[in-house]
Amino acid sequence: MKPIVLPIAELKAALTGLGKVITPKATLPLLKHVKIDRNADGWIALTGTDLDHFVTVRFEHPSEGPPATVLVPYDQLLHTVKSCGKGEQIRITTDPENLAIQFSLGGQIGETKIKLLPVTDFPVTPRLNHESVPLPAHLRQSFHEAMSCTSTDATRYVLNGTFIDVRNPKANYLVGTDGKHLYSANSFTLPLKQSVLIPSHKFLGWKDFLWDGEWQIKSNEEWVQISSRRWRFVSRQIPDKYPDWQVAVPDPTQAKTHLNLPPDQLEAVIQLIQRLPNHDTQFHTLGMQWKGNTLNLLAKPSAEEPWLHIPLEATQGHGPEVTIFLDRRFLIKALQFGLHHISLFDERSPLRLHAQGKQLIIMPVRSDKAGTSPQPTPIRKVDTATVPQQNPKPPTPNPMLNRPNSDAPESGPSAPAMEEALNLCNLLRDRFQDGLNQIRDLANKLKLLQREQKTSAREMSSVRSTLRTLQGLKL
Repeated sequence: MKPIVLPIAELKAALTGLGKVITPKATLPLLKHVKIDRNADGWIALTGTDLDHFVTVRFEHPSEGPPATVLVPYDQLLHTVKSCGKGEQIRITTDPENLAIQFSLGGQIGETKIKLLPVTDFPVTPRLNHESVPLPAHLRQSFHEAMSCTSTDATRYVLNGTFIDVRNPKANYLVGTDGKHLYSANSFTLPLKQSVLIPSHKFLGWKDFLWDGEWQIKSNEEWVQISSRRWRFVSRQIPDKYPDWQVAVPDPTQAKTHLNLPPDQLEAVIQLIQRLPNHDTQFHTLGMQWKGNTLNLLAKPSAEEPWLHIPLEATQGHGPEVTIFLDRRFLIKALQFGLHHISLFDERSPLRLHAQGKQLIIMPVRSDKAGTSPQPTPIRKVDTATVPQQNPKPPTPNPMLNRPNSDAPESGPSAPAMEEALNLCNLLRDRFQDGLNQIRDLANKLKLLQREQKTSAREMSSVRSTLRTLQGLKL
């Protein structure tokens, strides 16, 4: 066949994108290969897959030659690209049994031969016959914001994706949540016939795909495709039904305290929050207190010390005084999204940050949960006859959230016991999630060690091959 010519400058970027789906530890050898196509018009396309996701990139300029398709090992292409200059090219040729990668080598032509694999065994990229729908630039940004709020917990797979909700044809929504915070954006309509649940994937957050022209989307019952000017991403949809996310969104009309941060000072507030002491490595607790027409941020370096009050003088607001505690990482994320309006309901209800059709709902945390000790707080038994006569606890330097006695039913210790049981359930859930995260981190480290080991093995193999060549030389 006539050689397929691949410019190194384009091939290097293409392999970076394909590497988002090609896994070196794949059990099927074909999944470690790149399919290279040249059509009748000379256009060259490269495809990689892990069976659930397919990524295809088209090169900028066509080349000469008849249609051809070959399978090339991804690692071999990557190794060749690293040893070539940016302005060079490689050539792919085949014979009945072998495939050859030709490259420049000190003014001569070097060649690496690989056993040819049948192209028909490579997984077929799904073809969606529906019409493509363009995604405007602002909607593409909202998609990435929603994807950053999705869950990474494998036990909650349905929350591992971004949901495009088109049930209301007059108001579509982009939604992402992990159960602790929820993002939604509306003010748009898409001519999609059904809602789409797109699994979060690192390729969708890759900057070269993000800025490669306008995005277009189309889907069917099983697959969804997002394409740009040169790239195409096809993914299997999450098959489960997405939860009714609107149940978790509080009614905006019921908000009691309304705060407004100056939009031009959001970056300064983010930097301030990042510098505040953090006594709680589990929940990263930060307090927000509206008191005396001033918004204060509450933080402390250790659980035993009193809260530090840092006022945000430029904040405007109105409503009753309230103190609420939340995970500072979610607050930083909301401010990075430009959500400068804050609606507070009470110290126990989720708070809502919103602006320009976008909102982030954040679940509060208990202030006494920050810096939680391993042992639960013992339940204090109280005589039911004396409950109405109990006096409130004397004020302490820490503005901790004290639940009013009026909230407890008059049936005695059953309410504290139930509350304690719920707290223990939440604590066990958080520790279980932490354990899963640690297992995931360990797996990533093992992958890195395995990759380094394979690299060392390849280098040793290259050294042995060179030594054998030198041994065969006759002086």
